[in-house]
Amino acid sequence: MKIDAISVKSKNFKETVTFYTLLGFTFPPFDDGEDHLEPITKEGDVRLMIDNPQLLKDMLGKEAKPSTHSSFAILCDTPQEVDATVEKIKANGYVVVKEPWDAFWGQRYAIVQDPDGYMIDLFANISDKR
Repeated sequence: MKIDAISVKSKNFKETVTFYTLLGFTFPPFDDGEDHLEPITKEGDVRLMIDNPQLLKDMLGKEAKPSTHSSFAILCDTPQEVDATVEKIKANGYVVVKEPWDAFWGQRYAIVQDPDGYMIDLFANISDKR
């Protein structure tokens, strides 16, 4: 078994796509009335599923809520990419939950929040070339 997909809800697909595009995702064209959207991924990659809140409510039988802990983490290529991505998030008016820091476990780490409240960790291994 392996993780195949991670799901988040979105009240506004356009805003959510803008946010996740800043994190490096690429999306196919979509209509405002869609209930489900996924960025373009390579075969075998973990998929990000973005769903309309009503679709999730119909599936779960109750309102879907973001977690109070980071939902997932994105591996960046370099510590500098972590910093640059956080700056893009900030410059576009999105929430930075925790500014980048050098974690004791050897990674450059930051936490950002998507428009619906889901927290995403950004991280990269710290190298000697930093």
